[in-house]
Amino acid sequence: MKFRLLQAATALALITGAASADDIELRASHQWNNKDVRHEMVQIIADELEKADTGVSMKVFPSKTLYKPKEQWAPLTTGELDVSAFPLAYAANRHAEFDATLMPGLVKNHEHAARLNDSDFIGGMKEIMDDNGVMVISDAWLAGGFASNKKCVLSPEDVKGQVFRAAGKAFNQMLQGAGASIQSMPSSEIYTALQQGVLDGANTSSGSFVSYRIYEQTKCLTIPGEHALWFMYEPILMSKASFAKLNDAQKEAVMAAGQVAEDWFAEKAAGLDSTMEETFGEAGVEIVSMTADQAKAWRDIAQETSYKAFAEKVKGGQDIIDMALAVK
Repeated sequence: MKFRLLQAATALALITGAASADDIELRASHQWNNKDVRHEMVQIIADELEKADTGVSMKVFPSKTLYKPKEQWAPLTTGELDVSAFPLAYAANRHAEFDATLMPGLVKNHEHAARLNDSDFIGGMKEIMDDNGVMVISDAWLAGGFASNKKCVLSPEDVKGQVFRAAGKAFNQMLQGAGASIQSMPSSEIYTALQQGVLDGANTSSGSFVSYRIYEQTKCLTIPGEHALWFMYEPILMSKASFAKLNDAQKEAVMAAGQVAEDWFAEKAAGLDSTMEETFGEAGVEIVSMTADQAKAWRDIAQETSYKAFAEKVKGGQDIIDMALAVK
């Protein structure tokens, strides 16, 4: 009798061990705090995986607690990091093509951004990611604007003499073309840089303007409005090496969770701009928006600086720009 009980216990242990052998905890990293919409996207994926109950779960490390913002790409390519909410232009130092995902005036509005997700333009970006061991599980674009503690930014001459932060090379080139000086840093460092006088103003997303409380350090905000210049592709990425370790049910659960997060964000995206405007307004910050002529003046400078440099220095650069412009 004792022998049979021992056999049963051993069999149960083996079955339990076999089941737990497939249990995997993914690690997700990003730079934003837990009030930011990008954190919410990642948390939705984690929650959906828990509900799916396929043996794969995800632990989220917000606020750059696991990796610094721009240091997340390399571990994604190897599988050292499993998942990241990642502004793709942050990896443009490794793949110059990615700068096109933060190109002034390339994206017209949120509806246009959604159409770009299914275009050859983003398809080409995904091919580069795929070749480097990274895949997209949720597409996301954020709009953004300008904020300054010196003066409102409407026309290009308004930034002349100001020290500005922009998220990527293309915006840096445009701002320099307009007479601004540039300090490069992640959006998570804007608040302190403004506070310490390192910066006079910044470009970043509507989400970051709010979650990093930039309204506490600025006097005027230029909202995206009808003539947005600033849109950035900030997808949820996953390491292909990590994805390959999952069984079929777990892979299906990850992709389904990613789609839930993407659909949720698509409904939320435009509202982020309104939330930013309301939050800054309540803080006493002046709110302005560009006219069509003012936005055109910026695009004219961008054509002679960032667009021209991208076409000349990036292999296939003009074709990449043309693919994006072909999406109406």
